[in-house]
Amino acid sequence: MSQSQVRHQATGRAERTVLAVLPRSIEISVPTGDAAADLIVNGQPLTIKWAGEGHLGDIRRLLKDSARSYPDIVVAQRLSPGARAALDEAGIGWVDETGAAEIAIGLIIVSRSGTPAKPERGYLTRWTPAVMAVAEALLCGVAATVAGTQSATGLSTGSCTAALRYLTDLGLLRAAAKRGRDSARHIDDPNTFLTSYAAATRTVADPLSLQVGVMWRDPVAELITTGERWRAAGIDWVATGGVAASVMAPFLSGVSSADVYVDATSIVGLEAVAQAAELQPIEGGRLTLRPFPTVAIQRLCEEIDGLRVAPWPRVYVDLQRTGVRGEEAAEHLLEVIRER
Repeated sequence: MSQSQVRHQATGRAERTVLAVLPRSIEISVPTGDAAADLIVNGQPLTIKWAGEGHLGDIRRLLKDSARSYPDIVVAQRLSPGARAALDEAGIGWVDETGAAEIAIGLIIVSRSGTPAKPERGYLTRWTPAVMAVAEALLCGVAATVAGTQSATGLSTGSCTAALRYLTDLGLLRAAAKRGRDSARHIDDPNTFLTSYAAATRTVADPLSLQVGVMWRDPVAELITTGERWRAAGIDWVATGGVAASVMAPFLSGVSSADVYVDATSIVGLEAVAQAAELQPIEGGRLTLRPFPTVAIQRLCEEIDGLRVAPWPRVYVDLQRTGVRGEEAAEHLLEVIRER
């Protein structure tokens, strides 16, 4: 049977993704009946599992659910570095829809880097900063109503109405009834909602940033002191990433850098913020200043042990962008938040 015929028989998304990365010289067939395998490759039965978006948390849940019998290959939309490392450590092959793959099962060896797909423009225009701000508010427990989100974010009634409608159209919000007391919307699946929000933040172009030179032995204490200078100058700010997580859900040891959102909209504005704290811009500096990405960040921030920190959903996605250890810290933060 040709690979094109096998691909036609393999109706599962995961199986088709695996077939796409296998060499054409390999003999492949689809088991019939109640066979436990999903594909037979060069006579080797293989079990294949789908892992959704492919974040580290997705893989950890899959491994936990499959503790007694791991699959041979895990497939996802786009496996993060942390997810790939977890699968490598477990000795499980993996493939994602960018075409990246690492499979070593018997004589079957595949290694491909893949080509990430470009985000769709239509998707970018819909997940606006206003939609993200409303999503952040909902993840922080704000009621999915126009009044609730407007109060939490400071957005207009029209912006909140449009954002809630869009999130509902995506299937992320649902209501038990169209009218009456059960018509209030709520998050349908917290994991899916968070995953969608995190994916949306990655489609936005990297904002302006300014690196500042600091000689801090204790980033948290020093940032609190620096924040007092900004507050005296009337500049709003919040910490995010690893330094924020170190007080919200301690996990990483030896945090030596800090990422901070500040009230500025240009490079000149960021430089003025640095100057207000008597700090000098320097490439490779350990303090990075960025403009607030949404209006909700300022309103939903909290103070922990004297440090102003961004709302946990934004800290979560910022941690995910900092490599494998950042992903692990993000998953730990999520566990802590859900245990509250």
